[in-house]
Amino acid sequence: MLSRVVDQIVMKSWAELTKDEFFEIAQLRCEVFFVEQRVDVQDFDDADRAADTLHLYARDDDGVAAYLRVIGLAEPEFGASRAFGRVAVRKDRRGEGLAKRLIAPVVERWGSEAMVLHSQAYIVPLYEAFGFEVVGEPYVEAGIPHRSMLRAATSG
Repeated sequence: MLSRVVDQIVMKSWAELTKDEFFEIAQLRCEVFFVEQRVDVQDFDDADRAADTLHLYARDDDGVAAYLRVIGLAEPEFGASRAFGRVAVRKDRRGEGLAKRLIAPVVERWGSEAMVLHSQAYIVPLYEAFGFEVVGEPYVEAGIPHRSMLRAATSG
């Protein structure tokens, strides 16, 4: 039986997430970052539970299929006070545009503000399509080449 993504993108704060939702999010993040990418640094941090963090996800019959989180930055980075990251799409759902479906409401909601993200180098074109530009020098994080990207604040 084929899974299908529910049309809706869910956006919730930590306080609004149910235990089951968090479990499915954690399962996806572990599957993608630890099992597939062999990341050897801590994925979950205090930002997950911060009052201003929002968790966005799409789920299908098999659980959370795609996820990202939006965080406020205590220290601005490249002039931005908001960032998003932890973008993960389940292996069997890649190539269907789920990451784009999660990024679009983030840009729509906070597009007038400067936003920053830390992209794995190979996925930079995805974020460029949303107006993000590479800033700073390339770097390696958790053994994976990365680029910092900034989407400048826009008016109206």
